[in-house]
Amino acid sequence: MELGDRAEEVLETLWIAIREGGEAGVDRESLDGYEVDRLREFGLVAVSDGMVGLTDAGFPEARSVVRRHRLAERLLSDVLGAADSVMHETACRFEHLLDKGLDDSICTLLGHPKVCPHGKPIPAGRCCEEDQAETGQVVSPLSHLAPGAYGKVAYIYAPEAEKLQKLMAMGILPGVPIRLLQKFPSFVFQAGHTQFAVDEQIADAVYVRLVEEEAPVPTRPAVPFGGRRRRGRRRWFSGRW
Repeated sequence: MELGDRAEEVLETLWIAIREGGEAGVDRESLDGYEVDRLREFGLVAVSDGMVGLTDAGFPEARSVVRRHRLAERLLSDVLGAADSVMHETACRFEHLLDKGLDDSICTLLGHPKVCPHGKPIPAGRCCEEDQAETGQVVSPLSHLAPGAYGKVAYIYAPEAEKLQKLMAMGILPGVPIRLLQKFPSFVFQAGHTQFAVDEQIADAVYVRLVEEEAPVPTRPAVPFGGRRRRGRRRWFSGRW
């Protein structure tokens, strides 16, 4: 079954409206009628009272289109540094070029990202569910890096607003240089000029884009977050807020 670009766009629209928007379906008049009829012939959509919905066979197809689009956006942003103004349009074209299976390779390369650059969830693929060995990645969770690895914060995956605010208060923002120093008994890393010690939950939330190291950044003694300076202590952040 070969679906054209416009048919895939219809599936993507339906998935977003139904799965993420909580809608029962989409008005047929707002969609490409010709593509709706073709998708109906393939058994991927159903039409009732002028509303178009996905069938059991259509949901995985639509899910795949959304996954490829958002992975394309992540690739354009994290690897190619594409500007947001051109990202969506370029990703729309790029998603149709990704063969099924190649999206898993890109997902693994990027460290199995959970959200697109706009914060929308990326449907998990087989590679995420099987937790494949991750090699050759350009973006990885901080917790997956080897001690000594250096890069810059690519993005933060912290659905909880309070958790995101605390990470931002630590200065963990996109573009900040970061180096993992140790993984046990806690994850210790240097971000900017300060060292932090965090648990695995926090280290999982920080995604790092691996880059060549620039000039060495001098460190200063770490202090407890929101407290007075204490000799020989690093800043400690727990995953429980």
